[in-house]
Amino acid sequence: MAGGRIVVGVDGSAPSLRALKWAARQAAATGDTVQAVISWEYPASWATLMPGVPPGFDPQHLAEQILDETVSQALPADQAAAVTLTVVGGNPSQALIDAAKDADLLVVGDRGRSGFKAAVLGSVSSNVAQHAPCPVVVVRGSIPGIPDEVEEDEKK
Repeated sequence: MAGGRIVVGVDGSAPSLRALKWAARQAAATGDTVQAVISWEYPASWATLMPGVPPGFDPQHLAEQILDETVSQALPADQAAAVTLTVVGGNPSQALIDAAKDADLLVVGDRGRSGFKAAVLGSVSSNVAQHAPCPVVVVRGSIPGIPDEVEEDEKK
């Protein structure tokens, strides 16, 4: 019997690293596959504050780099090689909701790269928890049984 699919939101932040580690651990226990999804969109402020996109700026390529680096940093090479990498242009919440269609589980960190560090739950995690077409896990804090070098990096 083939396993299902776990979609995990990744943006390079410490919480998304934890979410990816959690998803990989869950997939190993259930026989599911992991699909890591990152999305990008042009900031709305660019339309009013900047005359155009900076020359040479390639958000698709930047997102691909962040996704590759996050997966290779979070997981051992054999697990990282089995992860399906997906880069989507568009709103992060909607990208994850769309990717989670027919998935068994959607996993996100409690907050990402937004500037609102005091928020208890980030806007993306809150939105996907309300609208995802499958069960959602929001990973908060460290993961028992998995060494968390991310926590050490955050303390520095």
